[in-house]
Amino acid sequence: MGKMRERMAALLNNRWLVFVAAMWLQSVAGIGYLFGSLSPVIKASLGYNQRQLARIGVAKDLGDSVGSLAGVLCEILPLWAALLIGAVANFVGYGCVWLVVTGRLPTLPLWAMCILIFVGTNGETFFNTSALVSCVQNFPKSRGPIVGILKGFAGLSGAILTQIFALIHTPDKSALLFMVATGPSMVAITLMFLIRPVRGPRQVRKSDQSNFLYIYSICLLLAAYLMGVMIVQDLVDLNHNLEIIITVILFVLLLAPLAIPIITTFYLDIISPLEEPLTSPTSSPTRGESSSTQKQKQVEESEDEVLLSEIEEEKAQEEARLQLLQPSERKKRIAQLKAKFTYAAAKGGVRVKKRGPHRGEDFTLVQAVVKADFWLIFVTLLLGAGSGLTVIDNLGQMSQSLGFDDAKVFVSMISIWNFLGRVAGGYFSEIIVRDYAYPRPIATAVAQLLLAVGHFLFATAWPGTMYIGTLLVGLGYGAHWAVIPATASELFGLKNFGSIYNFLTIANPVGSMIFSGVITSSLYDYEAEKQAHVHRIRKLVFVFDGDVLKCVGPTCFFASSLIMMSVCIVAACLSLVLVRRTRRVYSSIYGRGQR
Repeated sequence: MGKMRERMAALLNNRWLVFVAAMWLQSVAGIGYLFGSLSPVIKASLGYNQRQLARIGVAKDLGDSVGSLAGVLCEILPLWAALLIGAVANFVGYGCVWLVVTGRLPTLPLWAMCILIFVGTNGETFFNTSALVSCVQNFPKSRGPIVGILKGFAGLSGAILTQIFALIHTPDKSALLFMVATGPSMVAITLMFLIRPVRGPRQVRKSDQSNFLYIYSICLLLAAYLMGVMIVQDLVDLNHNLEIIITVILFVLLLAPLAIPIITTFYLDIISPLEEPLTSPTSSPTRGESSSTQKQKQVEESEDEVLLSEIEEEKAQEEARLQLLQPSERKKRIAQLKAKFTYAAAKGGVRVKKRGPHRGEDFTLVQAVVKADFWLIFVTLLLGAGSGLTVIDNLGQMSQSLGFDDAKVFVSMISIWNFLGRVAGGYFSEIIVRDYAYPRPIATAVAQLLLAVGHFLFATAWPGTMYIGTLLVGLGYGAHWAVIPATASELFGLKNFGSIYNFLTIANPVGSMIFSGVITSSLYDYEAEKQAHVHRIRKLVFVFDGDVLKCVGPTCFFASSLIMMSVCIVAACLSLVLVRRTRRVYSSIYGRGQR
């Protein structure tokens, strides 16, 4: 009995159990991806036109991306408290929307509905941040796969929740709002004490590779299964019994990763995490070194680096003398001056200035936002992911302008490719840094080139390019959300990762507002007006009961697609600049010399 208790304690403190629990949480956390199914219910019940519904959509995008509060609270509160706040926000926001839509509460003004949608969707940022922070700290040497898999499940959650709702088999479409309000909140509360950083070894183990390969295989199988289910449901009306079988298989696939923590705890001879010392996330102990030596090294590494200032009276003279010396003599003289200043600083005779953290060390948000690397990441995310989100938001109109009556197949496709892009982005970027010690942002550059090709195909509108463009944009957009968080944690540290990551995510809705709200919509209306003028149509064509001009043909998104192709090429160039700037830090983190 005592041994079983020890094993159960080890299971609860197994970092793989935390990772699996985070995957389950993320599988219901992508509430924003269900907006396409929720918006018709809200519109029909409250009598909104398309413009009013678009404002609700903007509130949803902001709630999904503005996670600064979640990042700050995850740093000062235990993660279970942050998850509880997210669950309450999700329940209150979407719960009130459900009450208004079903007539249980009086109709609220549009601004109040926008606030409710914002609050409900903002609960997702607490789920995302808690899952990422806990798992990145538990797996500091496997950030790419961890982030890719977690963000992949968030992208796939819309399809998972849709399939679960199909099991309910109710004609009341507003019941989907009730499920969104209660389902994710219940899952978060159930798992909130499991998702946290745990004690134990954090270095790479031999079994990690096989464990990740197993999870990757589950991810691929899950994506293929959901894709097949969507196609079958679109072609054939399934009875309720088949829906039950399909959903049971879905739950089996979601539970399959639980085998890893069970096997590593009960069937492999491992050291209990409660007995093993906490390993530094940035270095593993060298064989033969004592624990006191290790502690001394950590103290020395954590000391503030000082910038030795020069004595003012000698500054001008020494600079002039150094210019006259040969290179070899100049180096010797500089070494002598450093030794002299070090001695003087120890005696208190020289003013010493403290320096901020270097790349790879722990930054605060304030320290990070003054760094060029931070803004390079922000701008590349704005240009790349912002243009990808623009395609996702306008995929229905893009397909309709090219003569496709039903956009469901493209929406389903881009959801699956988005998921695979996140998983693949984490997997391949980890190979780049692990095997070659090369900067991870090179994967971001590749993703942005995929987006550029996808936008070009949308602009040409050749036969079949709609399918290929959807594939490339889904992969490229999804890869951003695996590579960017891992890059931020490597360059700016893990201590304040939550707040830094959530600040970076603001780039996504900002990019969407620029490319979708300003550029794409304006060019679309311009082309629609030209078509109306050519055909001498003086009145507006009402689409979705809103005063929106309808454009038909490849010219509708030609110019906007070329613009987004250009900015993705610019983003790829900026990512290459970041690669050049960060080669040394990646060589240092992953212990390989530059090639």
